[in-house]
Amino acid sequence: MLPSIGIIFLVGFNLVYADSVLELTDQDFSSRVAEQETVLVMFYAPWCGHCKKLKPEYERAAAMLEDNDPPIALAKVDCTEAGKESCNKFSVSGYPTLKIFRNGEVLKEYNGPRDAGGIVKYMKAQVGPSAKDIKTVEEFEQFISKDEVGIVGFFEKETDLKGELLKAADKLREKVRFGISTAAEVLEKQKLKDGIVLFRAKNLQNKFEDSSVTYSGSSSKADIESWVDKNYHGLVGHRTNENRADFKTPLVVAYYGVDYVKNPKGTNYWRNRILKVAREFSKDFNFAVSAKDEFQHELNEYGFDYVPSDKPLVLARDANNKKFVMKDEFSVENFEKFLNDFKNGNLEPYLKSEPVPEDNSGPVKVAVAKNFDEVVTDNGKDTLIEFYAPWCGHCKKLAPVWDELGDKMKNEEVEIVKMDASNNDVPGPYEVRGFPTLYWASKDSKSSPVRYEGGRELNDFIKYIAKSATSELKGYDRKGNPKKTEL
Repeated sequence: MLPSIGIIFLVGFNLVYADSVLELTDQDFSSRVAEQETVLVMFYAPWCGHCKKLKPEYERAAAMLEDNDPPIALAKVDCTEAGKESCNKFSVSGYPTLKIFRNGEVLKEYNGPRDAGGIVKYMKAQVGPSAKDIKTVEEFEQFISKDEVGIVGFFEKETDLKGELLKAADKLREKVRFGISTAAEVLEKQKLKDGIVLFRAKNLQNKFEDSSVTYSGSSSKADIESWVDKNYHGLVGHRTNENRADFKTPLVVAYYGVDYVKNPKGTNYWRNRILKVAREFSKDFNFAVSAKDEFQHELNEYGFDYVPSDKPLVLARDANNKKFVMKDEFSVENFEKFLNDFKNGNLEPYLKSEPVPEDNSGPVKVAVAKNFDEVVTDNGKDTLIEFYAPWCGHCKKLAPVWDELGDKMKNEEVEIVKMDASNNDVPGPYEVRGFPTLYWASKDSKSSPVRYEGGRELNDFIKYIAKSATSELKGYDRKGNPKKTEL
């Protein structure tokens, strides 16, 4: 008699892969995927850098999901060796590609987080109902004792509110844990027969805010979703790379050694001090704590190579995304003063900028953060600007062309500008996500620059400028042809 599917799953994982990830080949792909109700499959190539980066997180997620109920398997396929046919069958064109299979068939592409915790949370949301059926007080207490937010609906009978909560749960299941209870003993314990309660993550509960929030809105899916969004992270949320998009400006973030796994007590020591002050400013700002190592790239944006002490470093952004730094060492008193000054507009924004060039008379003007308005926004000319990085190979290739273009335009009402976007803050509405990034800013529409997507040879730029210039160029017609000069 064959063992159960669950035993096959565990034995296969334990004997073949100690890291809990199932290795699949063309010979066994279909049969082994069909053995599991839900499988996440990573199609990879051994030489792929992104695959190598994902591998340890993927293995850790697999180990975390081993005892999940209902079961979730994580598998991988080497597209360069024994899994070539499977990768072709499922139209894998890049690495890593992740797909979710249900009962042997592709359910959908995986578009969730790439860290272990995020993978686990995303995959748990793919199995079972969107809201757990809570039948006993013991199940209820287990549900709300986790280190993550839990939302529970308490209903004595079928109501519109229950129906709308289930719709919200279906939409938010990849982010939020939902539970539903109709058990009399659970309703009696909560003293609620037709309502919804958000229970804060156990490790984030504190004396400065209630550990639960009861919904008081209408029987509307949209209102329930809005309430969840407003209350999910509480007064001072734990901001990670996974959930960073949840935290909107104006935002105040304290960066320090946040670690709820290895040092929850130390983490909450500082968070409680932040909470103590933040509760007085909750109507003015959003607040969060973040691990300094996880967000080193943000510290760099404020000019910090590291957090100078074990105490929190407080950085902020206003509603216009301007940056502010609390310069004094963290204390409750200094933090309160910083927030008052921030609220009242008494702080000077932080601007990451190189020094303003002493001589900027060349045909290609140099913009830095401190002189950007002068060189670009208020120069009274049409402007073509390159945002580059010194280490960028494509930028180095473009440099001589850019210099030649500047020379061609030196007698025109057109400014050719370059800015090192790796060492200077780029002001809005410009967006730089790669190098080089080029923009055309008409002299009469500097608030609405247009991204340049054309060719990068000298004649490509000349033809674009000749066509786009507010006034016809002196040396070129509208098609970019040199004008004949009269003898």
